[in-house]
Amino acid sequence: MIGDFETCYRFMRSRDPRYDGHFFVGVTSTGIYCRPSCPARLPKRHNVRLFLSAAAAQEAGLRACKRCDPDAAPGSPTWNRSADVAGRAFRLIADGTVDRDGVPGLAMRLGYSERQLQRILTDEVGAGPLALARAQRGQTARLLIESTPIPFAEVALAAGFGSVRQFNETIRSIYGRTPTELRRRARGQGDKAAPGTIELSLACRQPFDGESSIRFLGSRAVPGVEALDGFSYRRSLGLRHGGAVVDLQPEAGAVRCLLRLDDLRDLTAAVARCRRLLDLDADPQTVSAQLGEDRCLGALVRRRPGLRVPGGADGFELAARAVIGQQVSVVAARTVAGRLVERYGARLDEPVGAVTHRFPTSLALAEADPAGLPMPRSRGRALCELARRVAAGDLSLDTGAELGPTVAALLSVPGIGPWTASYVAMRGLGDPDAYPLGDVGLRRALERRGYAAGGAEEKRLAEAWRPWRSYAVVHLWRSLEELPVSAARS
Repeated sequence: MIGDFETCYRFMRSRDPRYDGHFFVGVTSTGIYCRPSCPARLPKRHNVRLFLSAAAAQEAGLRACKRCDPDAAPGSPTWNRSADVAGRAFRLIADGTVDRDGVPGLAMRLGYSERQLQRILTDEVGAGPLALARAQRGQTARLLIESTPIPFAEVALAAGFGSVRQFNETIRSIYGRTPTELRRRARGQGDKAAPGTIELSLACRQPFDGESSIRFLGSRAVPGVEALDGFSYRRSLGLRHGGAVVDLQPEAGAVRCLLRLDDLRDLTAAVARCRRLLDLDADPQTVSAQLGEDRCLGALVRRRPGLRVPGGADGFELAARAVIGQQVSVVAARTVAGRLVERYGARLDEPVGAVTHRFPTSLALAEADPAGLPMPRSRGRALCELARRVAAGDLSLDTGAELGPTVAALLSVPGIGPWTASYVAMRGLGDPDAYPLGDVGLRRALERRGYAAGGAEEKRLAEAWRPWRSYAVVHLWRSLEELPVSAARS
């Protein structure tokens, strides 16, 4: 988000952290780039350049400010949920696609040539895929340098660098310090994580209603895969090079993240999935500004202005759980999913508390007999067909999936209807404007607020909530956990 220069300069003068990550401030007189909220002295206008991404600032030869750590700012909400090519590319790069498959693999995944992709990203975010991946590698390396004692050669490999020399040069170029200096600076900044774990602080924009997000995920926790301990949510992840177990706990202004990784090369992807799971890159101010004025939702939004849309750790897992949950209660869906995990999920080599398994892969469920699944036969067939198409590559549900065609592909699976497709779009594909019409919880919430559900009135209400209908849905669901309210109509 870069509007006119004077508007952005006013944001810088106010040092409002809400705009961190929306744009980055380059200061030509010092050769650094900062957050808009940087506490350093306000630079003169003629020394300021604005950038859409940290990678673009680095491409211009600027290094990260040592006071405000701009790379640690929340991600851009522009690309967090955007369905266009640039948004999909941005999310795939954050998930480590370039490190694993290179730019050719990223371009093929998006259906564009490398040249076209370079042009699109440069126009939209100010940097091409290599520059964006380089910035991502630098941030991953810094996390490992500052939060673990592992040797720098292993850090370089885990972060995706081709050599230790490239690693050293990149760190010095981006941060103005050597890896040794970064590690020395990080010492004494707090308790270190237990051996074998990486402790991170995941930044997010305020306000952030982390309690509601953790409660939502915990109430739907699948036995063996997820567990809730107070306000700490734990789950397993299946990643490219191995597995992981993550603990997420909201704290003041951030989320404490503890990671146990089988392979450090999966750190980038694991962090990206945790951020999507809690919707940490959202812009709550923009959402609340619109929904807070709505007659039906206004009071709910004002009570919880930082409510987020809980995402999914894996697209296929989310879709499978949506199929399992068709026409049954949350408790019943958890029970069925737990039975599938016990039978088809891979057991962790080292269980962590109640987290003992990873959710079954699409390949494992594609080979299952629908008649032997603990659910009605028709739903079992739908689940197995969904798994077969994902396993065969006919249907992609990862973070780079194109929204419209993917929803259409979901609807083509026998047994998957509009409710299921909308639910997957909302939580699995990151669509901010999904609306699962006919949802039982929505009907109850609307009726409780004095509105007729299931007809023309509900459609009229939902139209007024665009393009944030997913957030409206979560507010309505959350309202069911609160004390009954009087009719909201006037």
